[in-house]
Amino acid sequence: MLSDRQSAAGSIPRILISADRSSSGKTTISMGLMAVLVSRGYKVQPFKVALDYIDPSYHTEITGRFCRNLDGYLMGESGILDVYTHACEAGDQADITIIEGVRGLYEGFESLSDLGSTAQVAKILKCPVILVINARSITRSSAALVNGYKNFDPDVEISGVILNNIGSRRHAEKAKEAIEYYTGVPVIGIVPRDPSMQISMRHLGLIPALEGRRRLGDGGFDARLQGIEEIINKGIDVDRFLEIAKRAEPLKSPENSVFSPAPNAGVSRLKIGVALDEAFNFYYRDNLDLLELAGAEIVYFSPVKDTSLPEVDGLYIGGGYPELFAAELEANESMRQDIKKASAAGMPIYAECGGLMYLTEKISTGVPGKGTYHDASMPESTYSMVGALPGHTVMGQTRVVSYNIGILTKDCLIGKKGNSFKGHEFHHSEIREIPEDAEFAITLSRGTGIKHDKDGLISGNTLGSYAHLHGVAYRELAGSLVEAARKFRESRTLP
Repeated sequence: MLSDRQSAAGSIPRILISADRSSSGKTTISMGLMAVLVSRGYKVQPFKVALDYIDPSYHTEITGRFCRNLDGYLMGESGILDVYTHACEAGDQADITIIEGVRGLYEGFESLSDLGSTAQVAKILKCPVILVINARSITRSSAALVNGYKNFDPDVEISGVILNNIGSRRHAEKAKEAIEYYTGVPVIGIVPRDPSMQISMRHLGLIPALEGRRRLGDGGFDARLQGIEEIINKGIDVDRFLEIAKRAEPLKSPENSVFSPAPNAGVSRLKIGVALDEAFNFYYRDNLDLLELAGAEIVYFSPVKDTSLPEVDGLYIGGGYPELFAAELEANESMRQDIKKASAAGMPIYAECGGLMYLTEKISTGVPGKGTYHDASMPESTYSMVGALPGHTVMGQTRVVSYNIGILTKDCLIGKKGNSFKGHEFHHSEIREIPEDAEFAITLSRGTGIKHDKDGLISGNTLGSYAHLHGVAYRELAGSLVEAARKFRESRTLP
């Protein structure tokens, strides 16, 4: 039996925007549709399939609601339903949910199943799908594409098509007529080729929204988003889009949610410092919610701008682009020294990817012979970092994008020896000059890690890893971090 709250979340109109392949324009179109609906007064709850951080930063910026990630490989059906329900109910209940897919509709973990794909999420959430087609240089062939996607898996409900990169009125008419005649799927949008629809890219994808606002200024950033909204509002039948979203069947939510307060979570809350600025902003919002539910008070700070650490019982330094802000991070010596002293004092410090890089001794960028970065200007230089962990971070040609599977080989601040996890790694760097006697807390059976299938480099109570963990997939994460912070606080108050 579902509770009223669960029933309400499951009945919210929802729709999923996918595409025939990457770079079809689904991210920009998703952003524009979210902006149009927000302008019409809707409370839009955004989601992103898979584990990307950057697209969700725009969805959050546009809607004013935290975008959540949905990954069938990591979370399974119950986890996806749990994240979906929690997000819809957080704050004021959403009026509509928009889910942006990843890559092509059927791309996933395996070739012979939909595991980890956008299609898997669409089926779990019983979600109508809008298929974005990059129609540059094709007309009648677009009908063959739509038919192929429609018939490949009849359990995926393709309910509409948006044609992107349309060059002329005649181009649009021919493609639309062919799709609707041969497939029966309505074309609900025609989006013209327009350079203002482009969002700046670089080696890990889009520039994050927080950094984009800094680089373009508030006026330039808002103008770019407003321009996208205007094009989408003109080119897409938004009323038809809403009608399709309302067709979604009611959902059942899992009875036991991971998003439940821990016993005594409200008593003597532990303060966890979370690094948040242009250099560090890759966080799954669910992880922060789970930390709060486990008994933490989140205290944000900036390794770029703040001159000292706030009064906290532990630190969480997420991913991002420390290599692009290395000069500023190096110049902020007082912050680097504060973090190093906190590490030496035994404060629990958990760092993922960019955070790991920041905690090493130095970062080298623009290394000769190591390739270039897509729209990322980095001079040839080496910068001093925190030095709480051994090693030298080198930006290079290495590009790792992969799920990973690991096991904890010793008790540490993220869990007990023998705990296993599924996670994700996405980086363009490698750690060199690691001492032979360096300690690692994680052994990977899948993935690259830091060195020879090892990840989770540790020094005292500081742990840095290339693995990104999601608290719904690895449920020990939040509770373990809060418990480590509790022990540290108690150690400082002992006589």
